[in-house]
Amino acid sequence: MADEIRPFTIAIPDAELEDLRERLRRTRFPSELEDVGNDMGAPLKDVKRLATYWAEKYDWRKAEAELNKLPHFRTKLQATGFEPLDIHFLHVRSSRKDAIPLLFSHGWPGSFLEATKILKPLSEPEDASQPAFHVVVPSLAGYGFSEGPKKRGFSVGQQGELFHKLMLRLGYGEYATQGGDWGYLITRAMGSRYAPEFIKAQHLNTDIYPQPTLRRNPLTFFRTILSSLVTGFSERDKKGFERTKWFRDHGSGYNQVQGTRPQTIGYSLADSPTALLAWIYEKLVDWTDEYPWTDDEVCTWISIYWFSTAGPRAAVQLYYEVVNTKDSKIGKPEESNGAFASARDRLMAWQDVKIGLSHFPRDVIVMPGEWGHVLGNVVFERHHEKGGHFAAWEAPEDLVGDVREMFGPKGGAHGSVKVA
Repeated sequence: MADEIRPFTIAIPDAELEDLRERLRRTRFPSELEDVGNDMGAPLKDVKRLATYWAEKYDWRKAEAELNKLPHFRTKLQATGFEPLDIHFLHVRSSRKDAIPLLFSHGWPGSFLEATKILKPLSEPEDASQPAFHVVVPSLAGYGFSEGPKKRGFSVGQQGELFHKLMLRLGYGEYATQGGDWGYLITRAMGSRYAPEFIKAQHLNTDIYPQPTLRRNPLTFFRTILSSLVTGFSERDKKGFERTKWFRDHGSGYNQVQGTRPQTIGYSLADSPTALLAWIYEKLVDWTDEYPWTDDEVCTWISIYWFSTAGPRAAVQLYYEVVNTKDSKIGKPEESNGAFASARDRLMAWQDVKIGLSHFPRDVIVMPGEWGHVLGNVVFERHHEKGGHFAAWEAPEDLVGDVREMFGPKGGAHGSVKVA
């Protein structure tokens, strides 16, 4: 049946594992200047060490067995105007009858792996007074073990359309969403189409929002102006501006490459596991708050890209589509198509949905929290002292705590999602 939900088991063939090892062993490494750190990119000594470990000591079968302890599924879903795609997802149902359906959307260079630390704490809290959640974690189309589209134009709106259809297929007529990175934009795209009828609340952990303007956000504009006149920007805000400037000036080259020439970079990512390792490892280090990555963690993270159903090149296509494609799935269906600038404006426009904001100081874009109030009815907000871009992985307790508080008995989103 077209709407069948099928159990899925990760099972990478032995031949693919041996091919990976042989490619790693044949790597021709570049030279490196003396006395440099990571300001030129992933350091040679780190990439050599990780590539050698990946080839000679890393145990994918052990990682695969651990991942297969989770409830994996696949189902065919179709975005309007595109072919049906086999979409992979995790679905952890709580034993609690009052559990809230929650959709977790990952980003790049992440995957469903990011959510694995928060699945049990959210679905089965030890304290019965805390809210419980049915957690759904899809792999984006073209990522992980989901098929990728074959046609141009598959952007965040289409990703969101698939995810909404998935939630309905699972029987969740009302639900909440959570996202960072691409997951943030997908969450906002979904809210613009499906809130408040289906989506009742969204929690966000990326500070992607514009400075309030008098024309678009008069109330928030005057609040921020008054605050800045009285006290000026806080030290936290100033450090956030510095972090954001660093990212835009020194850390966003990948965005330009993937948003303009995804096919060209795709040859390196698809053919060389060491190139893929260096391309992503740089982000794992730069985008986190001194997170102590183990070699096993890095290798599992990169292996999911290397063994992905659509291949490592497919995941970068979304950058091109967001930059270059008119997206009719952002905004209400009756609205006309617009270029990305107008589509982006709609993503940042007020939505009729309850919003929670978690701010982490070492994310790649760190804006004043007050600016986030342009997005909708902010009912929860917290500024954390540590943490970076991959919040669910590097600061899972903080993210879980924020979501629990937002939907808990005294939280602003309590009771917003009706449960069966």
